[in-house]
Amino acid sequence: MNMHVAINVRDLEPSLAFYQTFFNAAPTKVRHNYAKFELTDPGLHFSLNVRPYQAGGVINHFGFQVENTAAVLAIKERLQAAGLVAVDEMGTTCCYAVQDKIWVSDPEGNAWEIFYTMADSEFESADEGLRPESACCPTDPSASDLITLE
Repeated sequence: MNMHVAINVRDLEPSLAFYQTFFNAAPTKVRHNYAKFELTDPGLHFSLNVRPYQAGGVINHFGFQVENTAAVLAIKERLQAAGLVAVDEMGTTCCYAVQDKIWVSDPEGNAWEIFYTMADSEFESADEGLRPESACCPTDPSASDLITLE
């Protein structure tokens, strides 16, 4: 069984370039208004569909959980070598867990995290109780400080 995720994009080319770099894989199908990646590790079928859409939809973010901090750092190094800038959050508390993670966003503003969970936490975020307006996961990736491939 493979998970399937399909997202809408306004312009295929920048998203296709981003996801080839991000997934470190070539797409299995490309048409003028569509591209599909069939990943085996993790099992994910991911497609890009050129369609109009409203910004700020219901998606909060996507992510991949990896086996250790070294894997987070290896992916960060690979993305940076390809020109993507990742936001570092090492030793953070987020989503009721202590994690090492990085963030990057695609050309459409979709946030992706690569994370390793070190321990559970009783708190949703490290800032809980200190800054109530802060959130550990981006609620509006297009308005965040995440860096996109241009």
